[in-house]
Amino acid sequence: MSDITVIGSNMIDLMTYLDRMPVEGETVSAPEFEMGFGGKGANQAVAASRLGSDVSFISMVGHDNFGKEQLDNFKKSGIDTTGIGVGDCNSGVAPIFVDPSSDNRIIVIKGANNELTPEVLDEYEDKIKNSKLVVLQQEIPLETNYHAIDLAVKNNVPVLLNPAPANKDLNMEYVSKVEFFSPNETELATLTGLPTNNLDEIKVAANALIEKGVGNVIVTIGSKGVLWVNKEHSEIVPGKKVAAVDTTGAGDSFIGSFAHYFTEGESVPEALRDANQYAAVTVTRKGTQKSYPTKAELDEILKIKA
Repeated sequence: MSDITVIGSNMIDLMTYLDRMPVEGETVSAPEFEMGFGGKGANQAVAASRLGSDVSFISMVGHDNFGKEQLDNFKKSGIDTTGIGVGDCNSGVAPIFVDPSSDNRIIVIKGANNELTPEVLDEYEDKIKNSKLVVLQQEIPLETNYHAIDLAVKNNVPVLLNPAPANKDLNMEYVSKVEFFSPNETELATLTGLPTNNLDEIKVAANALIEKGVGNVIVTIGSKGVLWVNKEHSEIVPGKKVAAVDTTGAGDSFIGSFAHYFTEGESVPEALRDANQYAAVTVTRKGTQKSYPTKAELDEILKIKA
């Protein structure tokens, strides 16, 4: 039995660090380029695994060298790879551009991730059934996520849905079935059609989802932390202020670490607090998955800062 089953995407990140973003039609030189492992599903699985959770990952890699490298990376990260198939397409890639303020622009080419169909999930229902939590994102077909939600609900397994990247076609009937729904404020606006320009507006939009049946809405609001809302409660869990170097993958590190802490038995506010701390550490490092510390590394970092 795995603590967490993550169903989602994997990408090869092609990261360019820029002195400034080019304007339309302009060519600029860049001082640094790196390749790394990414994809929202993979990132979240790796973060949870590095903290000590038993993680199963259901995904599709490409039939190319990138796919082989992804599988090796998952095995080195301690993830159960028996739910990962090899597709007919090339691996997914994500060109990422990071400016000196640590802001980023990302282009996603899904590749083999589009081959993760609802039918594939039927082969792995036992993994879903025997999990404490199923974690989903939106770099795979929506229909696959819908089927994952149905399988999890059928087997009384709670679902955490991170609706990133935002898709206005997301069926709210399925959203209403999940235990945790975690958008950022931009995604929240896209999905509800409501403004989210300030905290009061974010609260109104979050409560609109609660009224539709979502158990818990967790809205990430950058350095301010997260807003947690359910039928009985509304609370801001403050973020940790750090000098950010690269925010790429920070949201995924938050989701993966929250999944870890929650399935370890922490209360929701405790898990949110610790996930904020974990995500804060990751933005002080360059890269996506390579910025995610293990539990031992995190303990050492926090000890030094104490």
